[in-house]
Amino acid sequence: MNIRNFSIIAHIDHGKSTLADRMLELTGTIEKRRMQDQVLDKMDLERERGITIKMAPVRMHWKSKGQEYILNLIDTPGHVDFSYEVSRALTAVEGVILLVDATQGVEAQTLSVLGVAKELGRVIIPVVSKIDAPTARLADIKSEVALLLGVDESTVLGVSGKTGEGVEALLDTIVELVPPPQHTTQTQGLIFDFGYSDHRGIIVYLRVFGGSIAKGDTLRFVAANADFIALEVGTLSPDERPSPELVEGEIGYIVTGIKKPGIASVGDTVTSAKRPAPALAGYMAPTPVIWASVYPESQDDLPILRQSLEKLRLSDSSLSYEEESSGIMGRGFRCGFLGMLHLEIIIERLRREFNLELVVTQPTTVYEITYMNGTVEEIYSPAKFPDDGTAKQIREMWADITVITPTDYIGGISQLLYDHEAKVGDTQTLPDGKIELRAEIPLRELMRGFFDRLKSVSSGFASLGYKLTGMRDADVTRLDILVADEPVPAFARIVSARRVNFEADQMVEKLEELLPKQLFELKIQAKVNGRIIASRRKSAMRKDVTGYLYGGDITRKMKLLDKQKRGKKRMLARGKVDIPHDVFLKVVRES
Repeated sequence: MNIRNFSIIAHIDHGKSTLADRMLELTGTIEKRRMQDQVLDKMDLERERGITIKMAPVRMHWKSKGQEYILNLIDTPGHVDFSYEVSRALTAVEGVILLVDATQGVEAQTLSVLGVAKELGRVIIPVVSKIDAPTARLADIKSEVALLLGVDESTVLGVSGKTGEGVEALLDTIVELVPPPQHTTQTQGLIFDFGYSDHRGIIVYLRVFGGSIAKGDTLRFVAANADFIALEVGTLSPDERPSPELVEGEIGYIVTGIKKPGIASVGDTVTSAKRPAPALAGYMAPTPVIWASVYPESQDDLPILRQSLEKLRLSDSSLSYEEESSGIMGRGFRCGFLGMLHLEIIIERLRREFNLELVVTQPTTVYEITYMNGTVEEIYSPAKFPDDGTAKQIREMWADITVITPTDYIGGISQLLYDHEAKVGDTQTLPDGKIELRAEIPLRELMRGFFDRLKSVSSGFASLGYKLTGMRDADVTRLDILVADEPVPAFARIVSARRVNFEADQMVEKLEELLPKQLFELKIQAKVNGRIIASRRKSAMRKDVTGYLYGGDITRKMKLLDKQKRGKKRMLARGKVDIPHDVFLKVVRES
């Protein structure tokens, strides 16, 4: 069978999307007049940030040694937050291109995605990209990649996504080395992604492992045990191209017409409803790494926020959410994300695509609380974290991290790891002279701006990869923030016991700076276990009530000032502070 299914995996910004552009151009999949940079990155956010957020399948035709081949490529994200997308893509292909930047060499995420590919037994084609760059170290990096994979240097290819050099040879190598799909008789297709259209409902993207799927067929989601009719089937080049049927080995789409969430799911198997086949070995559902509450600025927008999250969930299966209520913030949703970048992307999409003004609480990880009475509960929200002494044991998620860095930055990175409560493990020197450093770190510390600070202390040269390892005992406590004696749940956070005083001082100082002045003196306090540990006061706005007076006895002015003072006291007793939503956002962003 002349079909080859493959994916491109690499560290972020190593040139995956640019290489895919040249492949599309060379195979004639997209006409030159329609070509643009990052052609497979369809979201505005992807183009603005220069990163791939969602995987993108595309079908190409290539002639090698006189034979026609169908090449199905799945372009994958490189950021560590979206490693789940990479694992999904690799279940649908037989081979992968491992891309390494000729100016950067092997980095942490390279090792992470390579490990996934090896576990799945995929054929790995090593490729060095950006060989035309003035700072390229082609010979050194080829040697490094060959050593990493245990292969001969001559098998490591070199390409330039910018000029197209070496791409033709790479396509021929894919045809030669990636095995064709294996033959099976039963109709089975594995869903690796899906999208949503207001008019056509859920559109599933799948790899057909056996049999064929034609327009009009009655099909079944095995896990959901739900039947539907295929309204349209086709391939992606990269736009949808309807075809009569999808056959064994092909990657394509099915328009289901289903408009209810929760029926289609990534990893489910599509089969014939008349002759159902067993489920294929899919993959685990994504586990949220961090949680944050999202509230509409106006409670009137709650139904719109609910519908918006439903629609995003239909195109992003890694987003999870549940409705919750807060006495001060009103009703909103507790949302689970794969990391801080994922959170930023979802919030930005809610604002842009659905015109929503939102208040987002401080992100937190999951905590396992064992109470004195023996009950165990998982806590996702700081507001629900016990601070009354009823918790017997508190456990939190930890992660193994790999940092790859030039030797010059080891000192700064070691201090950073100490500041974030990491336990440093083995270090080793890589063939190119870089240091590979392994450590264990609490997930809450990893999500507390660790990635950005790592880039800062290493001048952008260090790279990070991580994987979750399980729950361990935690020494943490809840920090509450009171504004005008009223607790504000959106500012509550769970912090390390050793940093609680520093965090408290930092929060009240930040809020003193960010909160607008009121007509009365504003009290900002940080409370832990019922005790105030930090406090600031913001002076009141003052109107000149004596401005119209002239001459006369000083007692006239004193009476007016005293009256103003008594009025401010009354306002302080019953005053309510309206906190602008941009203050919430700044607190989250700057924490």
